[in-house]
Order: sequence, then structure tokens, then C-alpha cells
Amino acid sequence: MSDLQRSFIKAKLASLPMEAPMLPGSMEGEEELDAFTELRSDIPDDDSSSASSTSSTGTIRPIQSKELFARPQSTSAERPAYEQLPWSNYFSQELYIERKTADGLLTQHVYITLPISSGPLFVTHHGAGSSGLSFAALALELRKALPEAGVLSLDARGHGGTVIHSDTAQGEERGQRLDLSLRTLGNDMLDVIRHVQAKFEWADLPGLILVGHSLGGAVVTDVAKGGHLSDRVLGYAVLDVVEGSAIDALQSMQTYLSTRPSGFPSISSAIEWHIRSRTLRNLSSARVSVPSLLLHTPFASNTDSRSVPHRDWSWRTDLAATQPFWENWFIGLSKKFLEAKGGKLLLLAGTDRLDKDLMIGQMQGVFMDIAFATLESFRNTLKADISNSLTGRYQLQVFPEAGHFIHEDLPERTAMILVDFLRRNDRSALVLPPKVGDILKKKQHVSNP
Repeated sequence: MSDLQRSFIKAKLASLPMEAPMLPGSMEGEEELDAFTELRSDIPDDDSSSASSTSSTGTIRPIQSKELFARPQSTSAERPAYEQLPWSNYFSQELYIERKTADGLLTQHVYITLPISSGPLFVTHHGAGSSGLSFAALALELRKALPEAGVLSLDARGHGGTVIHSDTAQGEERGQRLDLSLRTLGNDMLDVIRHVQAKFEWADLPGLILVGHSLGGAVVTDVAKGGHLSDRVLGYAVLDVVEGSAIDALQSMQTYLSTRPSGFPSISSAIEWHIRSRTLRNLSSARVSVPSLLLHTPFASNTDSRSVPHRDWSWRTDLAATQPFWENWFIGLSKKFLEAKGGKLLLLAGTDRLDKDLMIGQMQGVFMDIAFATLESFRNTLKADISNSLTGRYQLQVFPEAGHFIHEDLPERTAMILVDFLRRNDRSALVLPPKVGDILKKKQHVSNP
């Protein structure tokens, strides 16, 4: 320490009283005095560099604790919640629809929130291995954006709560008689819509927007192309599936299925796996959709639990057993998507998924936008009908930050796109210009009172 520093500190210390005043009933003054006395006694008179270093370290005394560098323990409020959320938070009711089929008695399970007044109805179909609750978060956001809208989300056969009770013992074996052909799934969807219409005594169906993810996209496209719902289909939306990339992905599907867990010890662990593996990127959606993917299969009592972990929850749908239907689902999808009547919306997680037919169709749509840009008022009234009648015209939306389950990862943004898509294609909202004859009659009436 230099002479200047030492003289400055000694002058400051000399000006202080010998004893610090103590407040009555308080020990704080005594503690501060002890700390200060300790600091004062550590100041050496030696001016060597080693003494200066010693004085510097002596003024800072670390807290003596064994857990100084221990990892902080997170509280329960900081840990992610992987508990299941009830479906009733997202839909107003569930239905079980029974009917006879060639495979036996089919009990179709659906979730529904009814439309209000003349509101539209969004009808959703999930992908292979998923369930109707994969649209739960989206249904909630749709109702927020459009309160009068209804949402109908079904479980396909062999998925969720939909089961087939076979007439034969052999058919009751898992996957033995599960018919997941595109035509069968499309007929199931049509039967559900007609049953809901009859149950709630609707004279006419409300305006329909069909929404399908992956396999569900192929189903809603096939239904729209068949024209069985007449002009009640205002449009259809396909989420993250196109023919080319889907068929290419089938080559590695078995490899993917062999790498995922065969089961889970609990529902919470299954939800956690979906989030950690980035299969789903929205925890709120995963907490309501993942439980419906699993089936409770208690661990066999005669198995050595020391070598094999308990996995009481297994996959409800055996995706490997559906392989015979894979090509049937997707071959010809792009052509049907472009040719079916009604508004067309394609939501993708990346533009690399577009195949040749869809790229050509999208370019045709760009040319139509340029052609109508100079007639804005006419475009707002008639463009939907005219453009949708042209083969290849469709709306494309890309969400590069989403995974394959776009509607689960980004439900709010997906809902905004769907509501805008509905408004663009809702023919009841079109305001057509008056007829010339009506204008002339009105003028004659005014001039000749």
C-alpha cells in the first residue's frame, strides 16, 4: 500500500469515534462494529506488494457453506407440468355413434361444439396414429376468433375412443380386421356429419370447412372431390401433407416406428417424451392430445421387473399394421386436391414439401392475383367463386417454425388462417351488384311519383 493510501485511510479512521453508538434493543450496531473492527485490524503497515494482496483478499470473506456451488433446486412451480388436461376444456360435448358395418359394430367417438345461429362448422380429421383431440387447442382458438363457429372433431376407427366390436373371435384380435382404406375413412366421416345433422335436427347443414392433417388431409380431399355434401362445403384445408413428400416419407416410416418407445410408465412420461423429442412443440396441446394416443396395458406380473422397466401405457394404434394402406392414402392426392370444388387451403411446415403439380397450381394462383389486382372492388365480391372454379387455384401458407403437427404447435396462428380462409370463401357474405333492370325501375319510380 502506498504512503498516500495509508495516510488517507488513517485520517478517516482517526475521525471516527472509539465506540459505535448502539441503538437500544438492537444488536445490529454490535454486529457492524465487529465487522468494522475486523476490517480495521486487517490493514497492515507494510508497503510490500504481498501485503497489499493480503489486505485485498482479507476484506472479502466468502460464506462458509457446503452448498455454495450446488445446483439450485427448482420449485414445483418452475417445473413443466406434464399432467393430463380434460377434453371438456376444449369441446362442449362428446358423442358415441353406433352403426353396423361389414367388419362389425362400429362405435364412432366424436367431440363437438355446436355452431351458434347460422355459424359455420369446422369438421376435422386427424392423421394416422393421432386422435380427434389433436385439434383441441385449435378448436379453442377458433371459438375465440369466431365465437359463432362450431367444431366437430372425430376419432377415426382404431384411433382414440372409436372401436369396432367384431362378430368373430378372430376379428377381435388387435388390427386383424381394421379397415383403414381411404374410401372407408371418407364414408365414416360422411356418416358422422349426417348423424350430427339428424341428432340436432338441422334442416340444412351449416357451411362446412373440412380440415385434415396428414392422413386426414387425404380423407377430407377425397370427401370434397366426391361431392357428397353438395354445395355445403365452402372449402377444405390440408395440413402438412402433399403426395410427393408423403410417398417419399413412407420409405423410412418403419425405421421411425422402430426407434420410438414401445410404451411409457405413465401418461405424464408420454407427454414429456413428445415434448422433449420435439414431436410436439406446444405443451398445452400435448397435455390434452397425447393421453388419447395410449392404451392402459398393465405390466405382466410374471415378468422380471428388475430387467424390464414397467411400461403400463402402450400405443393405442399399431401404425406398423396399417402399412398395406399407406400408398392408397396418398397416391393421386395432389390431383384431387386441385380438382375438387370449393376453396382450397394448404398449410405446410416448409416449401420443400411442394411437389410438381402443386408448384404449378400455386403459380397459376399468383397469375390470378395479378390479374384481379386492378379490380379491387370486383375482386372482393366475385374472386372467390371465379378463382376456385379454376383448376389449380389454392391458398398456400407456410409456417417454417412449426413441426409436422402445425395445428398443435401453432393453434392460434392456424385458427387465424382458417377464419380468414372461411371469410374469403363464404358465399353467403358476398355482396353482388344490383341488376341493371332493378336500377332502371328505381329511377323510373323516383321520376314518376
